Amino acid sequence: MFDKIKEIFESECFVHEPHQLYDPIEYTLHLGGKRIRPYLLMTANQMFGGDDAHVRNAAIGIEVFHNFTLLHDDLMDKSPLRRGKPTVYCKWDENTAILSGDTMFALAWHYFLKQPTPRLQQILSCFNQTAIEVCEGQQYDMNFEHSSHVTIDEYMMMIRLKTAVLLAGALKIGALYAGAPEADIDHLYQFGIHLGLAFQLQDDLLDSYGDVAELGKQTGQDIRDNKKTYLILKALQTAPDNLRSELVDLFSATPDNSDDKVARVRQIYDQLNIRHNVEIAIDEEFSKARLHLDSIHLDDDKKQPLLNLITTLSGRKK
Repeated sequence: MFDKIKEIFESECFVHEPHQLYDPIEYTLHLGGKRIRPYLLMTANQMFGGDDAHVRNAAIGIEVFHNFTLLHDDLMDKSPLRRGKPTVYCKWDENTAILSGDTMFALAWHYFLKQPTPRLQQILSCFNQTAIEVCEGQQYDMNFEHSSHVTIDEYMMMIRLKTAVLLAGALKIGALYAGAPEADIDHLYQFGIHLGLAFQLQDDLLDSYGDVAELGKQTGQDIRDNKKTYLILKALQTAPDNLRSELVDLFSATPDNSDDKVARVRQIYDQLNIRHNVEIAIDEEFSKARLHLDSIHLDDDKKQPLLNLITTLSGRKK
């Protein structure tokens, strides 16, 4: 399936005029990436006997929307790299990132509307609600940057909106195209929620402990940006007073040499066994995802691609 999705995006042309608007879109959509969202959409459709040709445009639309959020996220976070390449606002400028991103949001709708289906209203309603929730999650993420009292429960709510609902929405849309039963769609959606939570917790972990060459972006960026992640919130929850006080000071500072800050925070994380705690939380979310997948009324061979995905994604932290 991933090879098929790769072929779809390699064959799709996003070049139009004015090129100053569309070149960044073409650049972004051909950087590659995991393509998990179109994979989930097309896999859910196949699970329930749908036709790949009927969801091709929706698969493009969901990935265009995802990349729209990345353009704006990179600008808001001032991230210099995405998939090992300069981000759009760095390669072009901030105004281009805003306008090209806005155009991608409209293009996503364009692709969804290209394929008629009896459930189009449900599909568009799901996509629209998902888009709203993703933006809500981004706002919570920005709010948390300026709050000193964020709980782990609040953080999990935020990443559910910012990350998980788009994975869940992709699955639901694919199943809607195939005419799947509502009960199975509900379990599939919850599967996507817990898969997304695990996925984001892994990203948190990889940001602090990953390899630059493998990630394609600078590690320790969340620490440099004083971002609230599961790691720092768990550390603050479990640290003795002296380390908690030091962490608060570290996460309120923007030193000239941020490498020293990152190194010290990692030392504290190691001392508190934070990495292991995050891995436990990740495994719990994968287990919940598996329970919802098991509840879907299909033979195991139909579910195998999603089972394989759990295995693949769970290996990202090993």
